[in-house]
Amino acid sequence: MTIRTKTSNLLGSPPIPVRAKLAAAWTSFMFLYVYVDVLNFYKPGVVDGILNGLVWRFEVSSTLLTVMLASVAIPALMVMLSMTLPARLNRVTNLVVASLYIPYSVFNAAGATWEWAFFYGLSIGIEVLLLAFILRSAWTWPRTPAVPAGPATTDLRQQASV
Repeated sequence: MTIRTKTSNLLGSPPIPVRAKLAAAWTSFMFLYVYVDVLNFYKPGVVDGILNGLVWRFEVSSTLLTVMLASVAIPALMVMLSMTLPARLNRVTNLVVASLYIPYSVFNAAGATWEWAFFYGLSIGIEVLLLAFILRSAWTWPRTPAVPAGPATTDLRQQASV
């Protein structure tokens, strides 16, 4: 006769490294940022304006397109930088870039009509929430106590691993 014991089927939740959290948040931000622009093409008059050489109220030019490219390239680079930069530089870079992108994202609401308020409010709201998550994750980056290297600390490190 076999006795079966009930074992709990709890799912494990290992801690996610800060670098991975930041890269995931920048990836989400980048996709949302691009898709909002793509969905904006469905707004009446937008494509006609582009075909006539205007984006919003700006004349289509190499300068405008370069600025637009940079505004999308920065979050794309932040995905890679969040995974590769040393911790201290990573933290500072994420804090600075996310802080600068909040007003930049909010600026996208300029000129929005009430008819499109929910579209812009939802997209900008989610972008700002993602940026706030990035700021919080970078700001609260866990610190580990520095252990000086050398013969005097070798015994301490060996004792800690026992």
